[in-house]
Amino acid sequence: MRDKKEWDKRYDQDDLPWDTGYPDAHLMAVLERWPRIDGKVLEVGCGTGTSSIWMAQQGFRVTGMDISTSAIGIAEARAAEKGVACRFTAADFLNCRVDDAPFVFAFDRGCFHSTGGQEGRAAFVQQMASCLGSEGLWLSLIGNSDQIVEGKGPPRLSAAELTASVEPFFEILQLESCLLESRTQVLPRFWQCLMRVRKEVR
Repeated sequence: MRDKKEWDKRYDQDDLPWDTGYPDAHLMAVLERWPRIDGKVLEVGCGTGTSSIWMAQQGFRVTGMDISTSAIGIAEARAAEKGVACRFTAADFLNCRVDDAPFVFAFDRGCFHSTGGQEGRAAFVQQMASCLGSEGLWLSLIGNSDQIVEGKGPPRLSAAELTASVEPFFEILQLESCLLESRTQVLPRFWQCLMRVRKEVR
């Protein structure tokens, strides 16, 4: 996983192929399909804030966090420009106390798979479970190892690795292969994984 300086550099140089300027389509579809979701929501790795701002525009109380101070600065400016109230914070999700918990819903687009192996994924899952209220939902977009791609790209997990990582804290409600758009191309295949925190871990 890159450190804060590396992420700041990418945002400062606008080296952000994944940042299309539009809210994530998979996120939009899930929230439209689950109308009972209401209240406080969390986006981990919010980047420039596009999806967080969109959720706030739908009436959610949004906390967006990112390890990059540069990203959070952009997100705050965009929210102010649109007149949208979001709470943005620059912090390392794995090593901080997340204010405003518990949340009813959490979203990450490519953060969970970047946490540095099995141990990092386990820490991410436990932190996420601690942030969610009873039966809280988590939507994660995760690199899919079923597609063989040459060269660099996002970290990738198999369905078995993904499932093993989120158990026993989460129940998987939906797991399917999907594509993510970027500025210049379609990114490699991802998993779209919608999970619910298990009652017994609350």
